[in-house]
Amino acid sequence: MNNISKGLNVIIGENVFFGENVTIGNNVIIYDGVQIGNNTMIQDNVVIGKQPARAKNSILPEVKKLPPTIIGNGVTVGTSSIIYANATLADDVFVADLATIRERVTIGEKTIVGRGVAVENDCKVGSYCKLETNSYITAYSTIEDYVFIAPCVVTTNDNYMARSKERYEHFKGITIKTGGRIGANATILPGKVINEDGAVAAGSVVTKDVEKESIVAGVPARSLRQVPEAQLLKNQ
Repeated sequence: MNNISKGLNVIIGENVFFGENVTIGNNVIIYDGVQIGNNTMIQDNVVIGKQPARAKNSILPEVKKLPPTIIGNGVTVGTSSIIYANATLADDVFVADLATIRERVTIGEKTIVGRGVAVENDCKVGSYCKLETNSYITAYSTIEDYVFIAPCVVTTNDNYMARSKERYEHFKGITIKTGGRIGANATILPGKVINEDGAVAAGSVVTKDVEKESIVAGVPARSLRQVPEAQLLKNQ
């Protein structure tokens, strides 16, 4: 192995690729075929490349085995985090402690995935994003670049709340376009779009799309005013 520092009780599967200067903590499990880039830190109790287990009544299609996880250069994966198979983390991603990144998820470069964040299956997260502590990114969501999601934000994808088979045809995650921002404890309902530089105030419930450069607030969220010029992404 190329200049790898490894702790105690580390389990490494077959055909795992390591770049240069990789640090691996104690009690880490890395499954078969995982690729880990240069200058990467894997802290204690991390699991990388885990195949998902499907519940008997799950609506997700059964997949026998997913492709391996790919982790770029300069990535940090915090203590007790789990990165599932077929997830891809680009260069300089930071994953804090206790985070979960599910299968078929991509995370763009220099994005921060905060403590206890869950990014569910089939999500795309862009570059230079900040997903703060305990935020929840529902399955089938798209988050573009330079997005800020405050602590304890909840996103949803099922308007039928697990009742009736009709819901299977209507699952839809949320979309946050470039520069979108969501305040603490906000809830975004299924399929809603936060357009470019749109902002959602803390504690709001978003039931309609948020217009470009607009601030919304309340339950349900309504337009409050335009984002101040100095706060627009282009002026940062």
